[in-house]
Amino acid sequence: MKTVLLFLAAAIAEIGGCFAFWGWLRLGKTPLWLLPGCCSLLLFAYLLTLIDTSVAGRAYAAYGGIYIAVAVLWLWLAEGAQPDRWDLIGAALCLLGTAVILLAPHPQ
Repeated sequence: MKTVLLFLAAAIAEIGGCFAFWGWLRLGKTPLWLLPGCCSLLLFAYLLTLIDTSVAGRAYAAYGGIYIAVAVLWLWLAEGAQPDRWDLIGAALCLLGTAVILLAPHPQ
């Protein structure tokens, strides 16, 4: 459960940080948006280091599915664009991949 919460927090931090840059470059927001954006991206990187795994690549791979699912939620909740069935199917497939990576017995 701790791993899932860390992945969720990391995804929110990464998407929030990237959205700050998006806001500045694409939505005409003030460059001051870059400061919280950078802090959010630093938090994202730190949170991924807290994942309990012996290899970074596996944490990053498993995180990818969580990131995609949270990005689809961001699309809906933060940007007001309702995900279509293909967004939802794609996110579900990615979460399945995350589950395989996290739950499979990996040799140490």
